[in-house]
Amino acid sequence: MSADRGGQGGDGPGVRLQALFEGHRLTPTQRRIAHSMVRRAADVPFLSSVELAELAGVSQPSVTRFAVALGFDGYPALRRHLREVAPAEQPAGAVALNEYQQAVEAEIENLRHLAEVLADPRPVQRAGRLLAASRPLPMLGLRAAASQAYGFAYFAAKVHPDVRLLHEGGTMLQDRIDAAVRAGASALLCFALPRHPREVVDTLGYARSAGLTVVTVADSAFAPVAKVSDLLLPAAVGTGLAFDTACAPMLLGRVLLEAMCDDLPDAQARLEEFDARAAGRGLFVE
Repeated sequence: MSADRGGQGGDGPGVRLQALFEGHRLTPTQRRIAHSMVRRAADVPFLSSVELAELAGVSQPSVTRFAVALGFDGYPALRRHLREVAPAEQPAGAVALNEYQQAVEAEIENLRHLAEVLADPRPVQRAGRLLAASRPLPMLGLRAAASQAYGFAYFAAKVHPDVRLLHEGGTMLQDRIDAAVRAGASALLCFALPRHPREVVDTLGYARSAGLTVVTVADSAFAPVAKVSDLLLPAAVGTGLAFDTACAPMLLGRVLLEAMCDDLPDAQARLEEFDARAAGRGLFVE
């Protein structure tokens, strides 16, 4: 689950597939194939190279080269191996679903895969400790990931004494990271979703060079931000609609927030204080 391979949990087909890809230097095209395979782990052992190419949006020769890069003689050898590590029977799909239902089912599968990965809570717990200890806590999310970062920051600010949201790009980003480091920051949290802006990759590289430990929630362990992250927590996005859906990254963010609260001894007191002030102001309609 982590970029430093600090221990992956679960034993589902998606987790076993991801373990197969670890330790290999994959090209962007090959990472795309790997990501597609993890998302459709139960189906992949039954797909031809042409079908897998269509699923990943790449050429058939790219699938063959991918199999060779993993150490197999070709795609048939890779598929035989996949049938050994994935379920023996193809899931039944007797009921025809429309495109909207298919998008929902794909998100449900993403959540199932996330549950498998979270069977080992140690990477999230480690991330929670890093974020809780950072004062201030800078939080980065640009473009498609801006809403994820904003949502996390909104809740984190209720329990963490100094959260600094970085959700707008530009030349000020590095200045704000420098200011956070001068104020005592030790870690940075990033939400990174496709399409991955080059500015995010560059900013994370700068943050690490400034001495920050980078914790990233991304759509895949093979995302471009992996190389500039110290701890990467993957949660797949749905790609069945015109615009990606990010239920799993959002849920992983809430899980990470829970882990951070566990390492903030005054988190509960802060929440109770906020509730009391909110009640006194009549802030919410009960």
